[in-house]
Amino acid sequence: VQLQASGGGLVQPGGSLRLSCAASGNIFSGNIMEWHRQAPGKEREFVAQIFSGGSVRYADSVRFRFVISRDNAKNTVYLQMNRLKPEDTAVYYCSVSQRGDRYWGQGTLVTVSS
Repeated sequence: VQLQASGGGLVQPGGSLRLSCAASGNIFSGNIMEWHRQAPGKEREFVAQIFSGGSVRYADSVRFRFVISRDNAKNTVYLQMNRLKPEDTAVYYCSVSQRGDRYWGQGTLVTVSS
């Protein structure tokens, strides 16, 4: 299983970005796709999660600002990030969990700065 994340970049505070992560290989139905992030000098933290049926969960820090979605036909997960803050600056990683295993993408850098 391979995951390719894209969409990161530099954005001003209050702006928006949309991340994408495409999974390939042996992808099974019923998986869980997630976004995590790691800010400089900090541990990786959970951001958002979406089940194959569409149920979602968010970290309190991004609730009501970020929206996770997925396209099961394309094995792709998205993260729409709105009203971005400097503290959202981090490398964002996607993951897919299936049949007891978790696979990680390579990460995409998001920098929120004026």
